Amino acid sequence: MRLWLVRRKLRYALSFYGVVDLLSCLPTYLTLLFPGAGVQSLLVIRILRLLRMFRVLKMVSHVHGANLLGRSIYASRAKITVFLMAMAIFAAIVGTLAYILEKGQGGGIDSIPAGIYWAVVTMTTLGYGDITPVTTMGKFLTVFTSLSGFAVIAVPTGIFVSEVANAIEKEEEYTVACPGCGSSGHLPDARFCRKCGEKLEG
Repeated sequence: MRLWLVRRKLRYALSFYGVVDLLSCLPTYLTLLFPGAGVQSLLVIRILRLLRMFRVLKMVSHVHGANLLGRSIYASRAKITVFLMAMAIFAAIVGTLAYILEKGQGGGIDSIPAGIYWAVVTMTTLGYGDITPVTTMGKFLTVFTSLSGFAVIAVPTGIFVSEVANAIEKEEEYTVACPGCGSSGHLPDARFCRKCGEKLEG
């Protein structure tokens, strides 16, 4: 029915949403034609149809904001990578220290990998409780690790917010509003509006 109703049939059939529509309804008919053929698992593909909700809810208008966030994440990738590596090294040191303090005590830290796992869980303030230090020094180490996690959790947020602010500032450099039609997005050296041709001020 869709192929019959659309104007450009081949273009729709080969488009992303055309393939999504085909994959989302195909398992139903395969189940009817071949009962018990094990195609029920393919019904999960139907969730792809939720992608059409972007059109229904007019989410395309928010693509500009998503692009801004994407550019900010890409610009801060080096700083965030260094931060993650530093945290991994810190987790390895604390996990090894926890193993030295807690081995043979029955708290669950019976190897260095288990200690590193405990350090990551404690540092991220998740605290599953499946591994708990027993000794007094181990508990002090837990407090230190938890407080360190609180202290450093704001670091990647600050890096990301800084990059977002830089991206917005650069974007504003290319935003000269037209006095005639009000459109923006002109280059800094533009003298006339790209839409109506009105002379730009400033």
